[in-house]
Amino acid sequence: MARDDLRKYLFDILAAAQLIDTFTKGKDLDAYLQDPLLQSAVERQLAIIGEAMNQALRVAPSLEQRIHNARRIIALRNRLIHAYASIAHDIVWSTACHDVPILYTEVRAHMLELEGSE
Repeated sequence: MARDDLRKYLFDILAAAQLIDTFTKGKDLDAYLQDPLLQSAVERQLAIIGEAMNQALRVAPSLEQRIHNARRIIALRNRLIHAYASIAHDIVWSTACHDVPILYTEVRAHMLELEGSE
């Protein structure tokens, strides 16, 4: 059961990362700053990534060794949810454009290993 839960959480991370890529493609920080819908969409997917990472680490604590900045991902989710008034949009944008693609690669590699170990 834990393995199936882990797969679900990792799948959710991948799906949210793909959505962020779709939302941000062809856009820059200025476009992001002027588009509250885009901001909301990216923030929502980052929150999903953070919550899925939190749940994945509960199921498989060793995952923290494999995912760069796993705890920072969760911290960003907590800030988006609980301290939303202090969000720095440039940091969110940078995370979406630079950190999410790295996360996608790391999670995808782990998913492939899980599938190969069956």
